[in-house]
Amino acid sequence: MGAGGAAYTDGLMSAPARPAKPTPPHTLSVAPMMDWTDRHCRVFHRNLTRRTLLYTEMVTTGAILHGDRDRHLAFDAGEHPVALQLGGSDARALAECTRIAAGYGYDEVNLNCGCPSDRVSSGSFGACLMGTPDVVARAVDAMRAATTLPVTVKHRIGIDDLDSYEHLTGFIRTVEAAGCDTFIVHARKAWLSGLSPKENREIPPLRHEVVRQLKADFPHLTIVLNGGVLTMDAAQDALAWADGVMIGRAAYQDPFILARADQDIFGEHTLPVTRREAIHAYLPYVAAQLQAGQPLNRMMKHTLGLFAGQPGARHWKRTISEQGHKPGAGLEVVHAALAGVPDHVLDERPGQRVPA
Repeated sequence: MGAGGAAYTDGLMSAPARPAKPTPPHTLSVAPMMDWTDRHCRVFHRNLTRRTLLYTEMVTTGAILHGDRDRHLAFDAGEHPVALQLGGSDARALAECTRIAAGYGYDEVNLNCGCPSDRVSSGSFGACLMGTPDVVARAVDAMRAATTLPVTVKHRIGIDDLDSYEHLTGFIRTVEAAGCDTFIVHARKAWLSGLSPKENREIPPLRHEVVRQLKADFPHLTIVLNGGVLTMDAAQDALAWADGVMIGRAAYQDPFILARADQDIFGEHTLPVTRREAIHAYLPYVAAQLQAGQPLNRMMKHTLGLFAGQPGARHWKRTISEQGHKPGAGLEVVHAALAGVPDHVLDERPGQRVPA
């Protein structure tokens, strides 16, 4: 419902009144990242943090409706809380995929309005949707009518020449009127022509102040900051004014930063895990996936950054990379990789160094 209380309809039924359902905490989340945050990555991350909200890679409506549904949507029960990110622009297709996602047990469905790749733009979804807020509103309205799950939107602060604050607030007001109350804002604009997806993650300047102004102007909405948050300390600083923080590449390239999350961000009193504990907790899942025919490197590639900047990191990465892809590679490769990492690195807890 928007500020005036009217639901966005425009030819589609508004979401019916529903009993309240707890919303996944957006205090800290790991961003949906194509080719990175697959189900193996999420299981590994969950061994580092119990509380952080995890997102799937973006999955298109076409892949769900016409492809191998289980391959795209199945996940391990231990991943909760976990959200599905959908890519698409057709309201009815998005509604059907949202209904299907609810059947799989996801905790949230998120609509991608931020990906700037050519493939996404040519399909009329992703960041280009910021140019058509009415299309997004119709999609959100239909998605909410299809589920009791929270429906959220992830977007940029602007695209191309549609980068004024007035356009951004107009986008949010239009989508809010369809019932969306949670906006995950990547604090960069996107250039849909002239920059590659990689360049769009780096060249447009970060403008956290724009997201901060959004929170001031829309205090009743959940506003989550995404972009350029590289450490738990930086996340804590942002949480002084934002409702949540989403960490992207930093959580993948140096996943051990997540080991501080439950204590530093969520205030839990349990000990953070060590790197050794995180790997050992992951191994039963890896063994089961090997038994199901998955190659070792498919699971272990997500651990390559676990020892970033530490003694033994090169040995770990080289062993996993050179041996993990070979036919028949099993847990012995992991144990050989661990053998080259010093005990004090394996047994360090965040904030507590173990003597060498």
